[in-house]
Amino acid sequence: MKRSNIEPMPQFFDRYINQVDDEDIIEALEKLLPEKIAKDEITLLDELGDKRYAEGKWTVKDILQHIIDNERIQSYRALRFARDDKNSLPGYDEKLYGLMANASHRTVSDLLKELQAVRESTIDLFKSFNQEMLQRKGICYNVTISVLALGFVIAGHHIHHFKVIKEKYYPLLNNNKIF
Repeated sequence: MKRSNIEPMPQFFDRYINQVDDEDIIEALEKLLPEKIAKDEITLLDELGDKRYAEGKWTVKDILQHIIDNERIQSYRALRFARDDKNSLPGYDEKLYGLMANASHRTVSDLLKELQAVRESTIDLFKSFNQEMLQRKGICYNVTISVLALGFVIAGHHIHHFKVIKEKYYPLLNNNKIF
């Protein structure tokens, strides 16, 4: 199913969903497999690993860990709703997760390896859902959202954060203004 099949478009989460092309959810997730990141981009990510573009902002390692954590959470939500679980699910405190993740003690390579494993698992999970399951809805963070929409949240969240890395972090390599 495609992004255009999402009904209704959930508020708050739409900022991520709308980052993704109108394509099949599996194709959208497969395009974002970390194994498809160019080697020169991985070199840049390594160079930026623990650098911040402003005081109090996350590092590239923190962002990669956040993408991993968020994908696990959204996949868990999708699994519960696909199985017709009617319980409302809470949000999560991304700042607390970031603080407690200890990403600075990891390498970019290790984080990308974990993201690859999580993404492959997410793809397998979404491949297991039939059309009826993808259209099932649940409530998380006080928003009604479908399983399909959660898949596009995963993809769009990844796209969003890689745009932030390119816009805010890559320039650090040229001007050496690093916090």
